[in-house]
Amino acid sequence: MKLRLFPQENAGLELLSRMGHVLVRGSGTLSEVLGAEPDEYERLAEQMHQLEAESTDLHFALMTQMRSSFINPLPREDLYGLSQTLMAAMETLDAAAEVISLYRLTGISGRAAEQLEVIGRQAELTVGAMRRLASLEDLDDYWIEMLRLAKRAERTHRIWVSELLRDHKPLTYARHRDLADQLAATTTALRRCATAVGGILVRES
Repeated sequence: MKLRLFPQENAGLELLSRMGHVLVRGSGTLSEVLGAEPDEYERLAEQMHQLEAESTDLHFALMTQMRSSFINPLPREDLYGLSQTLMAAMETLDAAAEVISLYRLTGISGRAAEQLEVIGRQAELTVGAMRRLASLEDLDDYWIEMLRLAKRAERTHRIWVSELLRDHKPLTYARHRDLADQLAATTTALRRCATAVGGILVRES
């Protein structure tokens, strides 16, 4: 591992970790949506919009911090890329709640809860991983577990889509498929985050 000769400012990593926390909270709110009655959808969707706005604010705070700090724990492009990926994950999670609210979806497949379980776990792992980027220690297990979870999510998505095609008419299929795709996009974004961490590990080793 490369020696780090200067003291590091870890404010950027703390901001990334906070973005991970927002995703954890977002997965909890979406879980509430899945268990709610349709007349509660709009209120809960608004909570998700607020979390998405918080994630965006943290992204911009990171950009400001990078520009004002002489020393960063990682190259600026790495910090920016990780932040952008986490923000994208929150955007698609927010979109999933909005899809449910706009279409007033009912009879949502249990596959949605399966995907949300994966997203919640991915987000929790990412919170700790972002902090550990300062030392680059114990991140191999993070990358491996995130890959395993992503593969599980991909398989669940394929099964969910096949079930939707089998059980629903075209209009209902399209609406539920939109939800399935938003959740799949969230897991994919979090996998990209882990892949970026893997790239940092290879480069800095």
